[in-house]
Amino acid sequence: MARFQITRMSDVPPVTCPCGQARRAFTDAGDGVASLHVVDITADARTHYHRRHTELYYVLEGEGLIELDGEVHPLRAGDAVLIEPGCRHRAICPPGGTLRVLNVPVPSFDPADEWFD
Repeated sequence: MARFQITRMSDVPPVTCPCGQARRAFTDAGDGVASLHVVDITADARTHYHRRHTELYYVLEGEGLIELDGEVHPLRAGDAVLIEPGCRHRAICPPGGTLRVLNVPVPSFDPADEWFD
């Protein structure tokens, strides 16, 4: 069995998520250590949290804001954010703007670990 996977992200179909549209890779990796998502945020995301996941965000393109446990922080290309389990969070886009984020959930993304108040 191969100890690697290669994915062309442009071939991964996008799915709707609380943040907009996400292309998710490696969610089915055998060890479930992490997955990788490219997320296009085009509207304000719905506040949510994870009980098990830690998330790493890296802003690839655009500018906006991120709300973390009620505190709002500016975001722009090149910024990185670590979001620990239990932290309520959401991305906020300016009107007509977009934000493209590389998101790495650890362990691998599980839709059952997405919680809303």
